[in-house]
Amino acid sequence: MRQYQIDPEKPVKLKKLDADAVGDWEGKKKAAQKQFKKLQKELADLQEILYAEQKRKVLIVLQAMDTGGKDGTIRSLLEKVNPQGVRIANFKVPSEMELAHDYLWRVHAAIPAKGEMVIFNRSQYEDVLVVRVHELVTKEVWKKRFDQINAFEKMLAEEGTTILKFYLHISKDEQKQRFLERLADPKKQWKFNPADLEERKLWDAYMDAYQDVLNKTSTAWAPWYAIPANHNWYRNLCVASIIVETLGSLQLKYPSPLQNSNQYIDFLNHEE
Repeated sequence: MRQYQIDPEKPVKLKKLDADAVGDWEGKKKAAQKQFKKLQKELADLQEILYAEQKRKVLIVLQAMDTGGKDGTIRSLLEKVNPQGVRIANFKVPSEMELAHDYLWRVHAAIPAKGEMVIFNRSQYEDVLVVRVHELVTKEVWKKRFDQINAFEKMLAEEGTTILKFYLHISKDEQKQRFLERLADPKKQWKFNPADLEERKLWDAYMDAYQDVLNKTSTAWAPWYAIPANHNWYRNLCVASIIVETLGSLQLKYPSPLQNSNQYIDFLNHEE
């Protein structure tokens, strides 16, 4: 899955990134789903140790176009984990309070504490994506933010936060199909917002903005992964594989056993 990691020395061209790709799993959907079930269990086990250890912090950033699969990815990742020690942060239109501060203020308040895994559904990158496409700030302002965000993430990493960032890449045709499916299903129509169609008109501008984000902010301490996301099962497999591999490399350990556990056992066995 490391093939999807963005190398800042080799700029990515999103037009050449196949959103329909399934890697080595062509024709093996059932096998991939079985492998994903194993990864869910491994993730749950690793997250339990992360929470028990209370030393490290994990931040997972998800970005995508509308219908890109952020919510579905979160549901699939967290299906088997212990809800303790896991938190989801959503970043929508800033409130008046948030706008009164710098753009990273609300983000910093949501980062993981020791033992926590936090998933950002959208993130600080909205301030070099939406604000750029809609010209809410000048080019001079948003261009500076690439370096500011890199510095912010480096500080988090140096303070013990492991950062993984996923851009879920769908094609424009796939987005159209997903919008049509939402509109055809009364149980999913609540997810549809007519404003999404206005955003769709800006597809090319968003692709340019995402391309710059991937190329300018994928770093050794906070790498970006551009995940083909037209197929939900493959998207889930990719994201879970990378997270499990990364958590496994941290060599997480349960706290040392109690020195006097037998004393407590004896007390409980002989209490009146």
